Amino acid sequence: MNGDQKLDVCDKSKQNFFQHFSQIVKVLTEEDMGCPERGDAIARLKEVLEYNVPGGKCNRGLTVLTTFQDLVEPKKQDADSLQRAMTVGWCVELLQAFFLVVDDIMDSSLTRRGKVCWYQKPGIGLDAINDAVLLEACVYRLLKLYCREQPYYLNLIELFLQTAYQTELGQSLDLITAPQGNVDLGRFTEKRFKSIVKNKTSFYSFYLPVAAAMYMAGIDGEEEHAIAKKILLEIGELFQSQDDYLDLFGDPSVTGKIGTDIQDNKCSWLVTQCLQRCSPEQRQILQENYGQKEAEKVARVKALYEELNLPAVFLQWEEDRYNHLTDLIEQHSAPLPPTIFLKLLQSIYRRQK
Repeated sequence: MNGDQKLDVCDKSKQNFFQHFSQIVKVLTEEDMGCPERGDAIARLKEVLEYNVPGGKCNRGLTVLTTFQDLVEPKKQDADSLQRAMTVGWCVELLQAFFLVVDDIMDSSLTRRGKVCWYQKPGIGLDAINDAVLLEACVYRLLKLYCREQPYYLNLIELFLQTAYQTELGQSLDLITAPQGNVDLGRFTEKRFKSIVKNKTSFYSFYLPVAAAMYMAGIDGEEEHAIAKKILLEIGELFQSQDDYLDLFGDPSVTGKIGTDIQDNKCSWLVTQCLQRCSPEQRQILQENYGQKEAEKVARVKALYEELNLPAVFLQWEEDRYNHLTDLIEQHSAPLPPTIFLKLLQSIYRRQK
């Protein structure tokens, strides 16, 4: 298969994946839509699904499908198995939507994916918490409907449960480290940053979709999953560090969101790097301005980062991490095919959103 043919297959997979979402909504809502007892709630669920689940890049969900296709012989990829892979991919996107809806509330965010956060919409408010819980419940409804008869069903259930638990622990670490109105720069260590990232972002963004595809392909050995986890958690650290950089130095018209890490007192890549490089006087400036809502204080922190040349530091760090990860994959991915990791790494390298 030449490069153009591979691109056509990739584009077709992406098209099929996005088209499958309408089937997901139909399966989750059609049966009860006309029910006198629950019809109103199901109509609300349909609205919640259509507003919050699509609209992003869907890289996590697509990774389930493309990794499954990379791991399974083409002759064994029948319509049913591909439909299950797409459904599990949308389960990952549903879990992501659940996390994002509640995360936006906790962070007082304004926009997500280029539009108003769900809880900020008129008439929604904190009812969005229940909407988020419904999104999570839909994950397990879909797994039961599509995968209950498959030998990997229990592995998928346990994987999603473990992922939710770890991500919620990561969110707890994030909140504990960054309490509103209490700026403690001593909390912002590289060790704490890595711990938050590993649990809050890397596990569900990178290990979950690849591990799900591995289980669906019949790969359930501890050694293979340990190899995948080591590589994918490191890719996740690069991804979150990029997010932290783009939160402040990215273009909101490209990223689709207005960054608030400084105002929210976050333990971000930028603040940990600042603390490693700043003078006592610069640290005092950070202490006086970090975690504050006023625009001039946010601007002062950004100016401090620029004084320390952190944008250039980040770009060099990103390049170094990319090279390190490329070597790690080439040397340690066996017996798994390195392409499943290299494609993920290349998809985020020097990203702008």
